[in-house]
Amino acid sequence: MVNWSQESILVTGGTGSFGKKFVEVMLREYHPHRLVIFSRDELKQHEMRESGFQHPSLRYFIGDVRDVDRLRRALSEITIVIHAAALKQVPACEYNPFEAIQTNIMGGRNVIDAAIDSDVRRILALSTDKAVNPINLYGATKLCAEKMFVQANAYAGTRDTRFSCARYGNVVGSRGSVIPIFIEQRKRGKITITDPRMTRFWLTLEHGVKFVISCLEQMHGGEIFVPKIPSMRLLDLAETIAPGCEVENIGIRPGEKLHEVLVSEDESRNTLETEEMFVIQPTHPWWRSDNWVHARPLPEGFRYSSDANDRWLTRRELEELVAPERNASEAMPASA
Repeated sequence: MVNWSQESILVTGGTGSFGKKFVEVMLREYHPHRLVIFSRDELKQHEMRESGFQHPSLRYFIGDVRDVDRLRRALSEITIVIHAAALKQVPACEYNPFEAIQTNIMGGRNVIDAAIDSDVRRILALSTDKAVNPINLYGATKLCAEKMFVQANAYAGTRDTRFSCARYGNVVGSRGSVIPIFIEQRKRGKITITDPRMTRFWLTLEHGVKFVISCLEQMHGGEIFVPKIPSMRLLDLAETIAPGCEVENIGIRPGEKLHEVLVSEDESRNTLETEEMFVIQPTHPWWRSDNWVHARPLPEGFRYSSDANDRWLTRRELEELVAPERNASEAMPASA
């Protein structure tokens, strides 16, 4: 287990939705010795500070994961890293492939190199369901990043530095969530969805943060952790947000899937299950098979997909899910 009060933690991309929620939870419940926000946007850091994120243990460090020297400076005396920095918008990554590769892949390499050189003990990289059988560049870069962070344990050698990944689905309230789009479209009386059959995995920011903290406490180094989370139908979400509105089907866009997968059939052969999550084990010779002796293997041909999930959000749960964003939208001045 991790003694959080003695840890110095750095979050790359720390001004994003995950980073802010992580900082909130850490300061409220875990009280780390030092907590560093590493990001490249000075305005977002200023806005985060002015919104109340001020604490004696909190530090703001301007830097880009593309700059390995700056990372090495930032990682001085850091013991834990959460790597959340990435270009995440699917259309933007498709239109700017070189930039996506520079940040999501080369930036990940820089985090790995700097963490090993700085003797960081635990590094957890955030991934996405889009990394499984990717059909867009964002997913492909995240797949590459997963491969790098898993194999980084071999690069660390005899050092105590350990790398793992956390892979999960769509996050309510994160940048790019469809919920604000539906709330805005409701005002015009018409909702657009890509396909009424579409399903997605969903979890809240709070759940995502707690899952990452749990992974950091349990990791041996080399695992890809996947939470057990509910699915939802996109049509159900649209009807919950805008009951009575016209629904227009606009077709699946390039780079989109009808359903998402968090553990593929091929991965399931090396995956173990606990009550709360799946643990995808590395297939490299340095992995110890007794690391997760209390977890159980998955049945042959298992596939964890959003359409075949055994846990679905009910209409009431959907209402509770969208209520905070809907209330925030209704409280916003008309000129905003």
